[in-house]
Amino acid sequence: MLETMKAEIASTGTGLQVKGSCRGFELTFDEPKESGGTDTSVNPVEGLLCAFGACQAIATLLFARMQDVPLDGVRVEVEGDLDPDGFTGKAPDVRNGLQEVRFSMHLKSSDEAAARALAALVEERCPVSDCLKAPVPVVCAEVVVE
Repeated sequence: MLETMKAEIASTGTGLQVKGSCRGFELTFDEPKESGGTDTSVNPVEGLLCAFGACQAIATLLFARMQDVPLDGVRVEVEGDLDPDGFTGKAPDVRNGLQEVRFSMHLKSSDEAAARALAALVEERCPVSDCLKAPVPVVCAEVVVE
């Protein structure tokens, strides 16, 4: 069944800092000082990398439970390459977003074969990974000038 998820993000009035809210939870995003921010939190691209890693980790824990795979811990290391000259317009031929995302999954398990199969299942089914691998339609439904 399709579920619509919602978020609202607004500037805080402090530099480039914004706060987002979903289901009553708040997230703060900012930029480093050298980019004009106040460096109080991760920037949105770093947040995307964290969301990807978190989705990988949560899916791993969930599927391990569902399939009775012995799992004592999961850790995901994520990195991505971004050239800011793309989105700032300094280099129009450079992609605006991440050029590549790489990750390493560390699983603590007594069953190596089951853990490797679990990692493959997670890579195949992770929702955030799916959003990064395949284009998702992004639609500006409305612009409201107040």
